[in-house]
Amino acid sequence: MDRLTSLTVFARVVENGGFSAAARRLNMSTTVVSNHVQALEDRLGARLLNRTTRKVSLTEIGQQYYERCIQILFDLEEADSMAGSLHSTPRGTLRIYTSTHIMHFIAPVTGEYLEANPEVTIDLTIGERMVDLVEEGYDIAIRTIPPPDSSLIVRRLTPWRHILCCSPDYAARHEMPKTLSDLTRHNCMRYVFYPFGDEWTFIDAAGKTASIRIGGNVVTNSAELLRLLTLRGQGLCLAPSFVVADDVASGKLTRVLPHFTPVEFSISALYLHRLHLSAKIRSFIDLLAVRMADHRRLLNPEEPPQLAAASS
Repeated sequence: MDRLTSLTVFARVVENGGFSAAARRLNMSTTVVSNHVQALEDRLGARLLNRTTRKVSLTEIGQQYYERCIQILFDLEEADSMAGSLHSTPRGTLRIYTSTHIMHFIAPVTGEYLEANPEVTIDLTIGERMVDLVEEGYDIAIRTIPPPDSSLIVRRLTPWRHILCCSPDYAARHEMPKTLSDLTRHNCMRYVFYPFGDEWTFIDAAGKTASIRIGGNVVTNSAELLRLLTLRGQGLCLAPSFVVADDVASGKLTRVLPHFTPVEFSISALYLHRLHLSAKIRSFIDLLAVRMADHRRLLNPEEPPQLAAASS
């Protein structure tokens, strides 16, 4: 028999003064109640209760055992209550890993979340590598590209696209591409985690997917390095919209092949479990989704206005 159930039954027999009363309290048959107590006594090799036709009473061993039982049951109930409270109310430490170049979106959300949830502590790490949520103990990873681990739960927060660009100085010194095949004659600097590797992928004017294998003298995991090298006129860059949008708007960078639309990706929150998701994780992701939607036009500049309105 289940030992914990037997402990509970034994305690109820003592508290209610008999097997029948305990059976009614526990919604069990008297036989089942008796069997649980007998199982405990057999396991211990000692009698816990003196039984008469009228009542039961504790033996000396039973008295000591009962006192320990109620402490164990109290501790267990307290642990259950604490776990339930932690699950329903945001509390504890929330460990997050996020990409460096979206930190300016995450920072205000983090501040807002902490103000609303004073019992939560945030442990946030930024970087450009793929993390293992299980081995490294993170609750959430916020990524800009699809996860390699398909077992993770992926909450899509907002879409985004790249911008193919170069500096005006580079454009003045080189004949600008008119077709995708023209890119093979240019220094195309590449982000190492780009999902299609060295095949830059676009949607053409007819709505079809088109790819071209490119080459260049830089491959890096730093989007900021690609931006700085592009600003210096070192070559072309397929850069995230949220990294270069201000530079394009100010004229520091120039769009290349604007009639080819880079494929759409999404900023997503990755986590391990959908069921019994703790309040601290669920509430942070919900707030993040709302705030990320505010940046949709910046993140996805090629999205048609009517589509943006429909997906808001």
